Amino acid sequence: MKLLKIAAGAVSGLAMLAGTAMADDKPVVGLIMKSLANEFFQNMMVGAQAHQEKRGDYELLAVGMQNETDFESQINAVENFITQGVDAIVVAPADSRAMVRPLKKAMDAGIVVVNFDVALDEDAKKQRGVELAFVGPDNRGGAKLAGDALGEKLGEGGKVVIIEGNPGADNATQRRLGFEDSVAEFKLDLLDSRTAHWETEEANSVFSNMLTAHPDIQGVMAANDSMAIGVVKALESAGRDDILVVGFDNIPAVGPMIEDGRMLATVDQFGTDMAANAIDLALEVVQGGPELEGWVKTPIELVTAN
Repeated sequence: MKLLKIAAGAVSGLAMLAGTAMADDKPVVGLIMKSLANEFFQNMMVGAQAHQEKRGDYELLAVGMQNETDFESQINAVENFITQGVDAIVVAPADSRAMVRPLKKAMDAGIVVVNFDVALDEDAKKQRGVELAFVGPDNRGGAKLAGDALGEKLGEGGKVVIIEGNPGADNATQRRLGFEDSVAEFKLDLLDSRTAHWETEEANSVFSNMLTAHPDIQGVMAANDSMAIGVVKALESAGRDDILVVGFDNIPAVGPMIEDGRMLATVDQFGTDMAANAIDLALEVVQGGPELEGWVKTPIELVTAN
């Protein structure tokens, strides 16, 4: 497992947790994110670091996965945070079902748990008797914003494909459903829908195969920008500039692609602020505030060149 300790100043690098006592008896928050190879979570890390420095009243320990399917490292991180006796765990689960069991164990140990970015599976929570709020965006609604932008350009009968995220992650499911909502509303022709597990290179390969099978594709809906970048690379390799691409996350790398037309749109879910806001909510509970309930919605916004 790789742990990143966030302290004043720059990220210090990879380190293992050691000891339970932290300076000045400040509350300790364990932040569990997804792949730090993904620019979205790199930016989230920067936002969390800046937040810790600004507040200065808590210690932050942050864990990032090695890649988008490295689920086991998140489970191990929870176990380690329980052992270390952190005050709160703030987690963006890579697998919405698998993370319920270890997080239930953390809650039973008296640790405040805040689920953000990716919702835990409702059935899995019920099976283990877990009541836990979700802090995050409307992934289905956000995906529909991007899908609608594509539908408005292509019109009825437009031929499209979907590049999906991890099948076990709730946000992947919700974004696929949002894209499918757009397909239904605009009467698009959905030719294919496959996962690329949030990864750029896998999306490049998956979409290249789709393009071979369906050379008449007119639009692509990618469930995150990392995969959208893989699609754009595949299009460039194929010498195609006639296919519209939409993504999700608004990472800095896609800004130039939207400006020059290689991508039509993406959805900003303000990832730099997301972990910081979830940490604020966790600390409120640690300090005696009320438990979070239901769905604490965070903002989304369609981003286009216009």
